[in-house]
Formats: sequence, structure tokens, C-alpha cells
Amino acid sequence: MKFVRTFSFSSKSELSKPLVDKTFFKSNPKDGLISRLCRDNKYKEAIDVLCQQRRLGEAVQLLNHIDRPSALVYSTLLQFCLQQRALEEAKRVHAHTKASGFVPGLIISNRFMNLYAKCGSLVDAQKVFDDMPERDLCSWNTMISGYANVGQLDEARRLFNEMPQRDNFSWTAMISGYVRQERPKEALELYRMMQRHENSKSNKFTVSSALAASATISSLRMGKEIHGYIMRTGLESDEVVWSALSDVYGKCGSIEEARRIFDKMANRDVVSWTTMIGRYFEDGQREEGFALFSKFMSSGNRPNEFTFAGVLNACADHAAENLGKQVHGYMTRVGFDPVSFAASALVHMYSKCGNIENAKRVFQGMPQPDLVSWTSLITGYAQHGQPNEALRFFELLLKSGAKPDHITFVGVLSACTHAGLVDKGLEYFHSIKAKHGLAYTADHYACIVDLLARAGRFEEAENIINNMPIKADKFLWASLLGGCRIHGNFELATRAAQALFEIEPENPATYVTLANIYATAGMWSEVAKIRKTMDDRGVVKKPGLSWIEIKREVHVFLVGDKSHSKYNDIHEFLGKISKRMKEEGYVPDTNSVLHDVEEEQKEQNLSYHSEKIAVAFGIISTPPGTPIKVFKNLRTCVDCHTAIKFISKIAERKITMRDSNRFHCFEDGSCSCGDYW
Repeated sequence: MKFVRTFSFSSKSELSKPLVDKTFFKSNPKDGLISRLCRDNKYKEAIDVLCQQRRLGEAVQLLNHIDRPSALVYSTLLQFCLQQRALEEAKRVHAHTKASGFVPGLIISNRFMNLYAKCGSLVDAQKVFDDMPERDLCSWNTMISGYANVGQLDEARRLFNEMPQRDNFSWTAMISGYVRQERPKEALELYRMMQRHENSKSNKFTVSSALAASATISSLRMGKEIHGYIMRTGLESDEVVWSALSDVYGKCGSIEEARRIFDKMANRDVVSWTTMIGRYFEDGQREEGFALFSKFMSSGNRPNEFTFAGVLNACADHAAENLGKQVHGYMTRVGFDPVSFAASALVHMYSKCGNIENAKRVFQGMPQPDLVSWTSLITGYAQHGQPNEALRFFELLLKSGAKPDHITFVGVLSACTHAGLVDKGLEYFHSIKAKHGLAYTADHYACIVDLLARAGRFEEAENIINNMPIKADKFLWASLLGGCRIHGNFELATRAAQALFEIEPENPATYVTLANIYATAGMWSEVAKIRKTMDDRGVVKKPGLSWIEIKREVHVFLVGDKSHSKYNDIHEFLGKISKRMKEEGYVPDTNSVLHDVEEEQKEQNLSYHSEKIAVAFGIISTPPGTPIKVFKNLRTCVDCHTAIKFISKIAERKITMRDSNRFHCFEDGSCSCGDYW
């Protein structure tokens, strides 16, 4: 065999020499060398011999013992090229057909065209198509699907409009092509046209594509219309159709109907479970999502990394660390890939739930942490008041060769902001573009303005705002307003608040923050004006909520909450510890109370803020020394921050509180934020 492949002619006399021993084919006189190689699955060798014959030219014609390739041989070689996506070998075979005078029939031509299309060489496919003396439905469909698959929909539609007849494949290729290229309206227009065509009947692939288009544009009406067609035609037995149908209801906000469809599915795979669980979380139905996940775990199916990642991200969003730990335990038992999305989601979950040590342990167990994991850990340290650790891991990220993105720098700048590292923050800010070649985003500008405003460097903050190439968004103005609150900058606060009123006049946080600034200065007439404006505009202050999980049960508290079954015990504890706190030097900060009332009443109002109630409940409900973890939906007030520092020392408890901005870790009378937040 090697003799044939390496043979070359050195003189004309050698033309008469046989390429192979004549005895080679004595056992199979009807088979040529190429056919034999194909039978032995030595396709590359067969193509080499084929092309060597072509190079030998007329010499091949003298070798009567070597048969010319038949249509079957060409077909076999094309099948190999298709399976291997061997475009160059296919071109060699195609060139041989032309050189040998072989005229491919309809089937061989279609196979050449299909091969070129599958290999992404549509120019070659189009040449074959144009050269065909006759074409069948397969010819047209091959070209249409080829163009549709690579996004050349205008060319695909031109051929679609020209083809003499169409079948389900033709319609589906175009409809699914429009869906993939995010042109759902055109997909649905074509689907309606197909429904009007008397000889066309949608199959499971067609309706699935039409349902996907309906989901993209949130057309519940169209989804229901297709649902009716599915029921009338008996397509409801197909799991692909059920999954697409559930998807359209879920994305159109009809999650109850999506669940009914899901429950009817006979063979729910891991994708179906994962999608349905994710829908509940996206819809804010946390309990239903977690309940379905538990049902999935007991169904005998095994979650994949996307299932784990989705549930862990939901745990992070809802601060459900206990459930996150259970998921982590299950992942450990079944063995999960430490380089997967799920591993990154674990780091994110622990960081968001206030367990930065566990986040670090998971991170260090990853052989090659991805950028999401690096960023989650950096941001976690920043939010936990450990800026030095955040910046240390950022430098380690750079040394690892990983390239930070704009989200990573949000974490880095936040670390500087929470620690008051103004000059360091400015250095990192300027490096985003100058050193790392990234474009500034609105988030970067909001962070740097926040950093400068908290430090009272308002002139620099204003210079950045006035010179930034993009329009300031609500986060930037809110950051500036927050800095004005700290330093009592009334003039700039009014400007920032006015900008926020124009962007989102319905957001109560702006009114409350501005009112706090005036209240701190004793400007009660201005406070009254703001309250009247809120009433006139129908703006209602968002109630402060705090919650704590005790023995797997979440307890939620409002300010002055008397509805809890343990209210009397909570009230008694707060009364006793308030006296102890004052003995230790605690002085209530009544500046932020938005009412012009007596100091005693102000103190009374402060005593029953939701976070104080949650902390008190946590202490009376757990053994001495047990760490307490409380979550709040708004920024904690100055008085509560001071009070919880005293409580942590008196009660000898480590108290972690996550508000809307960051984590505060109170221990022995101090806070991880260093009173800078």
C-alpha cells in the first residue's frame, strides 16, 4: 500500500511499469483499489489514491487492472467527508469527478451541495446548485437551510420564494432561521402564511419554532392559538412541543399555565426541570421554585450544572444560605466539576449570603477559577468591609493571566469606596482605559462619583460628571446624593435629587434621602414640602423590612412590628438592653427621624426599627454565643448601626447584617465597615 502512495515517475520508460502488483486484485477481480480501501474504512487513503490517479493523467488509462470509480464509490467518499466535515478532501473528490469526466446525477449533486453547506462553504454549494441540469425538492431545501443556518436569511427567502414547490422542511427551515436570528415577527408571519397554505401541515419542529417566536415577543395570544392547533392535530404527545409550549407560557407571564403544561409532560428531562424551576425564580416565586427543586431531587433525575447554578443564584438573590449549603452538600456527594458554572455559582452564593470564608474555600478548590469566580470573591470581600483582601485578590487575578472585565472593576472600585481609599480608587479608575483598554461604563462612573462624594471631594466628582461622554444615570445621581447626605451639601443634593426626579419620579428613596438631609439640619419646613410632594404624586415610602432565618424558618419584621408571636419577649429584651446600652454610652441619633416631635418620641420611634427587632428575636431564639445574621431591604440607618455595635458587645454575639448596600459584621462593639458606609 505504501508503495502505491509514494510512487513517482522518474522517466517515460516507467510509464509502462505497473503501479501495483497484478496479483493484488486476483482474489477480487471486480473491485478496484479505491473500492477496497473504502470497504476497509481507509477513506483518506482512498482519496489519496483517487487524486494520485488524477495526477498521473493518461497513464491511468494504461492500467486496465485499476477500475474507474463508480457513483457508489464517490457517494461513499462523500459520506466520509460529510461525517468528518472534511471540506478540503471533499473538494479534491469533486475536482476528480470533473477531471475524469464523471457526470454526477441528481443524488450525487445533492450530496455535494449538502456537504458544502454543512461545512459552511455556501459559495461552492451555490455553484453546484447553479450547475445542476435538474433539481428536486431536496436540492432547494438544502440551499435554503444552508443559508438560513448561517443567518443569510434574505438569500434563503429569495430561494424559498422561487422554489416550485415546498414541503414542511422548507417552511420550518425558514421559520426556525428567523427565530435563530431574532426576527420573531417575520417567523410568525411566515408561520401564518404556512397555515393558510392548503398543502402544508405543521410538524413538531415547525410549531416549536413558532412557539419560540411567540415567547420572544411575549405574544400570549399567538401562543394560545398555536396551543389550540397542537391539540387539534395530536402533536401534544411530543415532549419537544410540550417544552416549547411551557416556555411560551412562562415567558409570557402565565406561569400557572406553564406549570400545568409541565406537569402533563410524560418524560421530563433535566432541561425541562431546570427551565421550570428557573421560571419561578425569575417570576419572584421563591418558595415555589425551591419546592419544585426539592421535588426534582426526589424524582430520580440528576441535576446538571445549569440546574445547580440556577438554584444557587436564586439562593444568593434571596440570601437563602441554608438551602445553598444543602445544594452544595448534594453537589459534593454526586461529584461536581470544580471548573463548572455551578462552582462559580457557589462562590457567588456564599459571597452574597455573607459567608465570605466559605466562598474563599470553594474558590481555592477550583483548579482554574473563571472570571465570574474571581469577580464574585473580589466583590464579596468589598461588600464585607475587607478592601485589602479584595484588592489582593484582584492583583492575584492579574498575575494569573486572566483579563478583568468591566464588572470586575465595579467590584474593585466598590472596595475602594467602602474603605475610603480615594487615591487608590482613582488609580484603578484611570487604569481601566489606559492600562486595560476597556471602555468606561455608567457603573464605573457611578462608582468613582460615589467614592469622591463619600470623601467630600465634590468638585472632582462634578468635574467627572461634566466631562463624561455618556449621560449620567440614576445610580450616579443617587451616589452623589448619598455623599451629599453624609456631608450636608444642600445645594448639590438639590441638584442631584432634581435629576433623579426627572429620571424616576416614582422612586421614594430620593424623596426620603433629601428629606433626611433637611431633617438633619432641622429644616422641618423643607421636610414638610417634600412629604407634601410625595402625597401629591402618590409616592409611598418603601417600608423597611428585615428578616432572619431561625431553624429553617424565615421571620420577617416591619418597623414597630407587633404581629410576631414572640412580640412580648422581643419588646422585653429591647427594653432591657436599651438601658444597658445607655449605661455603656449609647446616645440615640434622632437626626434622621422625619418628624418634628419631641426627642423622647423620636427615641421611641428609633427603638423599634425592623433591624433591631430582627436582631433581638435572633438573640432570644438561639443559644448564647450563636452568630446572628440579619438581612434588610433598605440601607440601615445611622442609629441602628450604632445600636447594633453596642448590642454585639453586651450580648457577646457576632452579628452580621446585610443591607441594600453591603454587609456589616458587628463584633465586640465594632463594625467591619469602620463606620464608613
